[in-house]
Amino acid sequence: MNFWSEFLLIVVVHFMAVASPGPDFAIVLRYAVRYGKKAALSASLGIGIGILLHVTYSLVGIGLLIKTTPWLYLAFSVIAAMYLAFLGVQALRSQAPNVKQAVENEQVEPELSSRKALLTGFITNGLNPKATLFFLSLFAVVIAVDTPFHYKLVYGIYMAVATAAWFSLLSFLLTRAKVRGFLLLKGYWFDRAMGLLLLALALHLLYGSMESIGAIWG
Repeated sequence: MNFWSEFLLIVVVHFMAVASPGPDFAIVLRYAVRYGKKAALSASLGIGIGILLHVTYSLVGIGLLIKTTPWLYLAFSVIAAMYLAFLGVQALRSQAPNVKQAVENEQVEPELSSRKALLTGFITNGLNPKATLFFLSLFAVVIAVDTPFHYKLVYGIYMAVATAAWFSLLSFLLTRAKVRGFLLLKGYWFDRAMGLLLLALALHLLYGSMESIGAIWG
């Protein structure tokens, strides 16, 4: 398989993965609703940087260690579930603003710093076991073993940039004036919905981890 055919295959597979709802989407939507464009864009950048983490361990072989060491992957999954549950509880605590607060929120800086939003995006993606499995599969199945290292590096950089760009686009769409005005008044419902989604993802991860533990000790 030459570079372009392999690259186009990766573009399609990656787009299908990044466009599917998950923790990354939930965080960007929540930040767009609650804190505005700046925080959502920072989180999107953090998610893109998180992709580089997956690419790095896939390239240097750490991904193989995670894949072949059940207890390590289980520990990784449990930590991810706890973190998602923490974010979910925070989202569920969102309160409905009054009209005056909604108007004032259009004129003040978001209460969440760009640094914290970026870090949250990075951790959310970096601790996402689904992303781990995706990149393990990608580098083991889709990308040929004899593909040159510098090609793989280009693939990884593309996926990081494309991921950040995708979520940045969502950030812009979700914070347009009319959408933003609606979300400022009704956005706490989206916030709570995202909290439920994050908790559901956390429970799903924990359930899968418990099944794996049962299989190991059974």
